[in-house]
Amino acid sequence: MLNTATKSYQLALAQLTDSALPTGAFAHSLGFEPYIERELICNEESFGVWLSAFIAQPLTYSDGLAIRFLYEGSDVGQLDELLSAQLLPRQVREASMKMGGRLLEIGGDVFPSVDLDLYRDLVSTGRAAGHQPLAFAVVARSLGIPLAEALGAYLFATATTLTQNAVRAIPLGQNAGQRLLRHAADDVAAAVESIGHLDVDDFGAVSPGLEISQMRHERQRARMFMS
Repeated sequence: MLNTATKSYQLALAQLTDSALPTGAFAHSLGFEPYIERELICNEESFGVWLSAFIAQPLTYSDGLAIRFLYEGSDVGQLDELLSAQLLPRQVREASMKMGGRLLEIGGDVFPSVDLDLYRDLVSTGRAAGHQPLAFAVVARSLGIPLAEALGAYLFATATTLTQNAVRAIPLGQNAGQRLLRHAADDVAAAVESIGHLDVDDFGAVSPGLEISQMRHERQRARMFMS
């Protein structure tokens, strides 16, 4: 007999991390587009190298660690302030706020909670910026999603969106995109494991090369993406 039992949060998590969720993620490269312009990313292999580095660095030490700290009870307003301070590239900081704002709006309609209302109030009154990983974490925690599952889903959803954007921008074939995601799954699993062993002194550590590329994008002559 088939076991049709589904944990109460599983379908909600699938909706929350679906690539069709209208947060505007399709409009952002988060720094890989300048690598394409400089021909450092030009095929499946070179994008895979970039994606692995992105997962192991910004997604681990910034987004992922912020999600863990919020789950562990850190103040959302303080975490929001720290994220704003450490996201030095203007376009990436604004991307996090734009996608976070959309996620807060969607969450308020679809997954309302007291904690989400509190964060939305901080943002609407100018006391917080409304960053994407924190918006996701507030919603996920209110739905009872375990931390490890929330982290894995968030990181893999980000990798999926970036891969879909790379398929259009490089361009790559659809099968190449799926191969990249299979490899990214291993990187995400390693990142989730790593996040569990980090502490507050690790928060915000980044790769200078990735950050410089994100800054260069603002002055790139021709662009497909907003960041």
